[in-house]
Amino acid sequence: MEHFYTLQGEGYHQGRAAYFIRLGGCDVGCVWCDVKESWDADKHPLLNIDDLISNIEKTPAKLVVITGGEPLMHNLAVLTKTLQSKGFETNIETSGAHPLSGSWNWICLSPKKFKAPLPEILPLANELKVVVFNRSDFAWAEKYATLVSPTCKLFLQPEWDKAAEITPLIVEYIRQHPQWELSLQIHKYINVP
Repeated sequence: MEHFYTLQGEGYHQGRAAYFIRLGGCDVGCVWCDVKESWDADKHPLLNIDDLISNIEKTPAKLVVITGGEPLMHNLAVLTKTLQSKGFETNIETSGAHPLSGSWNWICLSPKKFKAPLPEILPLANELKVVVFNRSDFAWAEKYATLVSPTCKLFLQPEWDKAAEITPLIVEYIRQHPQWELSLQIHKYINVP
């Protein structure tokens, strides 16, 4: 769908320079999705991997984040193998609703109520990032925290349009449950893609 060099705006790698590859196609259908234009993969042109990597190499990027849509709707083996062979660190942001493909340095799992993650992805997650839309999402987040590995980093992130209402609830929740950390979408606060 698009690719660009910016800062990682959320989660464990927040603030790091990163080249983003946003793939078209998503069948999860979050009502609060901020990139609904990514849902229909057929609306976006296919890019040659070599051309894409040529664009990345024009930047000083070391980290490449593959996101979507839902990136695991695609087989990512060739893309990630090629990126890693060129020395890039590969991170993915996924709902986990499709089988894992690709070679990853970091897996950010952001499960959605609309389409559950596959059980085999849960123990592989390096980061669990739960978007909090309402109070019931805390119990839902705890359910998934019990299913990931003990070393998985745990993040709660307010849904952007409800951030004023939800962020104070998350702050209080983390004070009571310090195994969680706060993830804010800083790229939206500083107006970068």
